[in-house]
Amino acid sequence: MPPTLPKKKFAGVVAVLTFGLTALFPIAGLPKLAAATAILGFLVVLPLVGILGADFPLVESDATSQARSSEPEPTESPIERLRDRYARGEVSDEEFERRLERLLETEDLAATVVDDRAAEPELT
Repeated sequence: MPPTLPKKKFAGVVAVLTFGLTALFPIAGLPKLAAATAILGFLVVLPLVGILGADFPLVESDATSQARSSEPEPTESPIERLRDRYARGEVSDEEFERRLERLLETEDLAATVVDDRAAEPELT
């Protein structure tokens, strides 16, 4: 299966390549090829990418693109990381209890700040 790109990225690649080749060909002494490249790239390929979208070869569907970008990265809370380190024996009992207490205090403080902000009326 050939690699695919989201529609915007593929259109950007086509535009940059078309512009670059259109500028390069006259320098190389091929002005007719420059005109053909500009017409093919800007007046044929880019509109087709816009119209056909995912049906155009090398362009991935919007659903695939959105699914890839919206996958939540697994996040682990600081408390879970501390528990894992304690379970592996990297942290002593006293150190675990001290750090856990500090983390719980900061979570309580953060929750209090959020609650206080929610209770305040907005000034407009």
